Order: sequence, then structure tokens, then C-alpha cells
Amino acid sequence: MRTYNMHEAKTHLSRLVREAVDGDPFIIARSGKPLVKVVPVSAPEPGAMRRTGFMRGRISVPDDFDIMGCAEIEAMFGRER
Repeated sequence: MRTYNMHEAKTHLSRLVREAVDGDPFIIARSGKPLVKVVPVSAPEPGAMRRTGFMRGRISVPDDFDIMGCAEIEAMFGRER
């Protein structure tokens, strides 16, 4: 992510905002210290994205999932059934 100092951001604000809206966020810094991150309003909030359960109804897990390949794994570690 690109970082611009305050003066440079003020000088090129229109272009930078247009690029942020197109999906290229940036950081504005003062004296090399990052102050703000500019992202489009339509971007999801950092904690708003829900990953758990996103494939619900699209896949199925076999009933024996927790023991699948058990014999092969035990054989790799020298334990025979």
C-alpha cells in the first residue's frame, strides 16, 4: 500500500481519491508517521467479513471424517493396527 505525505496528498487529493474508489487504498502520513488509511466507503468494515460458514449448503462432510486415513497415518508413524 502506498504512503503519501500530507503535502503530496493535498496536492493530488482528487486523483488519489479516485484511485482509492477504484480499489487502490493509500495511507497519509505526517513526518513519515502514518496517520490515516483512505479506503472506499463501500469497502467492508474490517470485522464485518464473515468467513465461518461461507460454504454452508455447498459441501458435505462425511460422517467418518475424523477417522479417514487413520490406518495409513498410524502406519507412517510405525504403529500397526
